[in-house]
Amino acid sequence: MNLALRMLQDRYKQRGFTLIELVMTMVLIGILAVVALPRMSDQGAFDALGFQDETLSLLRYAQKSAIAQRRKVCVAFTSSSATLTITSVATSSTCDTNLTGPKGDTPATVTAKSGVSYASTPSDFNFNGLGRASGTQTIQVLGLANTITVEAETGYVHE
Repeated sequence: MNLALRMLQDRYKQRGFTLIELVMTMVLIGILAVVALPRMSDQGAFDALGFQDETLSLLRYAQKSAIAQRRKVCVAFTSSSATLTITSVATSSTCDTNLTGPKGDTPATVTAKSGVSYASTPSDFNFNGLGRASGTQTIQVLGLANTITVEAETGYVHE
């Protein structure tokens, strides 16, 4: 008898989600839609941040190259790119040779994607053979609050 009753109960047992589980799932999907999706769809902010990171890396690479090769490395800017050149001989004061980048690109360059640029075109400057910058520089990508700073005395490049 017990077995027959248990089989009867199992047959009428409901399967599926409770109303509370369904409501909580809908609430979580709503929170994600309001908070996360707009951030993911703003490609311009990601492009700007990527350009700033690439510029920071390029400037650090320029300083390290100047120290390693004991030559002047010049940094030239446009409104949306930065390019590195180096002196052909250590005693020269003119940057006349393209510097090969860490990925093998000649000259070492960063270029912004469409719609991204520097807030104002930075001044061209250089790092000497000791890694010192020719002057303090502040570089900002349009739309971002953080700036890249190059210290004149030490050549230290930081955000």
